[in-house]
Amino acid sequence: MDLILIEKKQNLIKILQDIDNVLVAFSGGVDSTFLLAIAKEALGDKVLSITAASETFPDREFQLAKSLAAELQVQHIETRVNELADAEFVKNDSNRCFHCKNGLYNHLLELVTEYGDRYTIVDGSIMDDLGEHRPGMQAARALGVRSPLQEANFYKEEIRTLSKEMGLRTWNKPSFACLSSRIPYGTEITKEKINQLDLAEDFLLGLGLYQVRVRHHDKIARIEVDQEDMKKVIDQHEKIVHALKSFGFSYVTLDLQGYRSGSMNEVLKEKASI
Repeated sequence: MDLILIEKKQNLIKILQDIDNVLVAFSGGVDSTFLLAIAKEALGDKVLSITAASETFPDREFQLAKSLAAELQVQHIETRVNELADAEFVKNDSNRCFHCKNGLYNHLLELVTEYGDRYTIVDGSIMDDLGEHRPGMQAARALGVRSPLQEANFYKEEIRTLSKEMGLRTWNKPSFACLSSRIPYGTEITKEKINQLDLAEDFLLGLGLYQVRVRHHDKIARIEVDQEDMKKVIDQHEKIVHALKSFGFSYVTLDLQGYRSGSMNEVLKEKASI
């Protein structure tokens, strides 16, 4: 193992031990799974995990989080949040993520009191997130949520490398963000749109595509995949068009720029440059 990664891992363990009792906001993604595994190693039974089901979090991801917590032998708490009941979230302005995380972490703070207030909530934010539009991190900081992976200066590729060495099956898991991130800012988030996106992405993943995003532009579905998967999409285009039209889209397009994280934020950068 690389000496730098060994030192970062040891630093992360020390950070978690200094916090003592932690409640990991657990999505089952690459970063939060790595954090949970290290927390278990550092703290044993002083770590809890919690996953919130919601309209914008696909059931397949929720079930994965449950199974991963069981594999890591960490107590797992299941809860639910209703994001679509928040008018500010539904409005979907550029601070949508703030409203989402503010509601989530306030909910988790209420749950923490059931365990004697001794737990500190930690999330899986990493260094890569600092260069992106992530207003949700502002909500986390305001409410005292800590990000140990950032405190230990961890980047995504380092986490994938260590996760593989630790035998975590999430080491090569595709990146995932809530389904609301597929809807352009200023366009209202509805249950119907979320359902369309869930069905569309589930279908495309079932075709063996690795990294998938379906962006919702009213009647248009804009598909983003890795460059190497574009041929798979083209080869199966008739099947894909038929399926996505059956989900309520009128037009189905393939984005030639391919998958890129946070592509919906590109319009914000364009406005900032004007």
